[in-house]
Amino acid sequence: MAHSIQQFQNIGWEHPLELLGFNKKMVLNNFKEKSALDIGCGDGFLLKKLLEKDKNIKVLGLDISPVAIEKAKKNGIECSLVDITEKLPFEDNSFESVFLLDVLEHVFQPEPVLKEAVRVASNYVYISVPNFTSLPARMQVLLGRVPENNTLRKGHIFWVTRKVLQDLIKNCGLKIEKEVITTFWENKPILGYIMKILGRLRPELFALAFAIKARKIR
Repeated sequence: MAHSIQQFQNIGWEHPLELLGFNKKMVLNNFKEKSALDIGCGDGFLLKKLLEKDKNIKVLGLDISPVAIEKAKKNGIECSLVDITEKLPFEDNSFESVFLLDVLEHVFQPEPVLKEAVRVASNYVYISVPNFTSLPARMQVLLGRVPENNTLRKGHIFWVTRKVLQDLIKNCGLKIEKEVITTFWENKPILGYIMKILGRLRPELFALAFAIKARKIR
């Protein structure tokens, strides 16, 4: 199973387009710790941004894709090729924070992956996932289309809803401290303002994706 995930990720990282998306912005705006493990680090884009803010932060990246790891190393990031669906090679509480950004939807069993992240984190786990039951996804189903997030080219294996994510976080010994969403049309005048309000009122419907900072329960 892991081999097929690796093949898919290798293809994706052949021609990557890393952007400072809302989830990475959430991390950069809320990160105050001194060490971080990025599970599914890709080409090391986020860790590089963190080091630009504070070169004294201890960071390490992990990825299942050798293509991604090679690119991260070229970006000056300390990183290792690891099957992230297996037990991680670290002691408990090795890092103050652990990142799982756009990772859980790409694995067959997200709970063991998240539990490992919690085990090696001493304080926080940052998580982001797409919302597979957003209003646009529901409308696409009604029109007889496969929702964008559910197409094969996305490589999404585990479909996440807000309730599923909340239950997963609780079951893994975390408590949500901050939740940020991105919604559709949010950059348009007036309409964007309305969508942001609707997103706060009904995130399970109007959020396109969720980004969460969760505290480890001791």
